[in-house]
Amino acid sequence: MVEVRDPRVPGPWLPGDAWLAGGTQLFSEPQPLVRRLVDLTRFGWPPVTLGGDLELAATCTIAELSRFGRDSGLPVAELVEQCCRAFLASFKVWNTATVGGNLCNALPAGPMISLTAALDGVCLLRTGGGERRVPVVDFVRGAGESVLTDGELLRSITIPEAALHRRSAFRQVSLHAHGRSGALLIGTADTGFALTITAATPRPVRLDFPTAPTAAELRSAILGTVTDWYDDIHGLPAWRRHMVLRLAEEIREELA
Repeated sequence: MVEVRDPRVPGPWLPGDAWLAGGTQLFSEPQPLVRRLVDLTRFGWPPVTLGGDLELAATCTIAELSRFGRDSGLPVAELVEQCCRAFLASFKVWNTATVGGNLCNALPAGPMISLTAALDGVCLLRTGGGERRVPVVDFVRGAGESVLTDGELLRSITIPEAALHRRSAFRQVSLHAHGRSGALLIGTADTGFALTITAATPRPVRLDFPTAPTAAELRSAILGTVTDWYDDIHGLPAWRRHMVLRLAEEIREELA
């Protein structure tokens, strides 16, 4: 890396450019192809904006999101904190890592992906020629792969007001106490029931039911939808499948 650019100054996107928000992932390993960083923090976006719907800036840190959740008094506050805690990270990382960075890294165990996908989040993407909106469940295409095109940035994630008032249930499991999530499931309920599966799958899986499903209906929906269980050192596919079915039933019973 040889240069840091201010994105407020117009300029072309060049080979070797990379967006910089918190940088915890970017600086955690060698980046031989990166020649220039484009610093998004210079935009000064408000981290959290609540005006009915909730808008999270891509540069909102995990610490800022956690603080908002604790102070909001919203029904979703506990779920926000649970997903923040799913990082199992130090306070240094919490005060640097960003919501947008977690989504853009597109790792299966990204807890901000889990949170925003479960709450019907929609990403606002910007490029030199305009902008587009993509639901979080469609934003991540696979492990380490998102829909972002070259030079396109994630500006914010919007969560609809109704999602902030739903009942929710959270389950997470890892192979050891301080390990990366092997499966992370979030259930939400109002008039219907929704289950979001992450960490155990390469991309988020969302299952929606008009009414609370039976145990057999939920199991059948999971096995009929998930055909690709993630496989890495944090959990074998058979174990992840077993844990998802077990945790999903716990969530169903809790929200029933």
